[in-house]
Amino acid sequence: MNSDLFAVLQQAWPLLAAGFQMTIFVTVISLVIAMFLGILTCLMNLSKVPVLRGVAKFYIWLIRGTPMLVQGFYLYLAVPQIVQATINPDFRLDIVTASVITLTLNAGAYLAEIFRGAIQSVDKGQMEAARSLGVSQAKSMQQIILPQAVRICLPSLVNQCIITLKDSTIMYALGLPEVMNQAKVYVGRTFNSFATYTWVALMFLVITSVLMIVSSQLEKRMRK
Repeated sequence: MNSDLFAVLQQAWPLLAAGFQMTIFVTVISLVIAMFLGILTCLMNLSKVPVLRGVAKFYIWLIRGTPMLVQGFYLYLAVPQIVQATINPDFRLDIVTASVITLTLNAGAYLAEIFRGAIQSVDKGQMEAARSLGVSQAKSMQQIILPQAVRICLPSLVNQCIITLKDSTIMYALGLPEVMNQAKVYVGRTFNSFATYTWVALMFLVITSVLMIVSSQLEKRMRK
């Protein structure tokens, strides 16, 4: 059995490595953009302007209320069809872009709620004290509230990163050549499901374990 596992790894490695590289690529790009989107949506949700609050709440409600797979198919197939019929008949959305947008929108909605909870858990007196000293609300939020909020929500942020990494495998249904898609291609050629998917699971276990260790070390440093 061990020899079979390592033989499959040797044969399947080029496909799995290419697939995992795509998985990491779409995950990292999506999370970087989602961080900014999450903070922006969070601030809009906490805004005193009703329109901004309404837009943020609608976005969060829409994303959290629909499956990611449906969102992916809608972006990849339905949105181009709408754009072609109304604006540009030559409009196309490639699979990588559609996958990144889907993961970004999904992670952004959940990150917005994570940031909102963290900001609201910071003592309100700190904002009032900063304002009384003449510091603008924007600077108070940027320099005083947000750094504390990030420390509070760090475990949840890492957890969302892990969730987005694992959710990227859903995009294989759209045809994204990520690791699950490439594993399926190899299994289709060799019918060796056990060894192939064992290695895929181990690859995910390794990277999620690294993320959890990094999160734990960051938490310890922030406590100090």
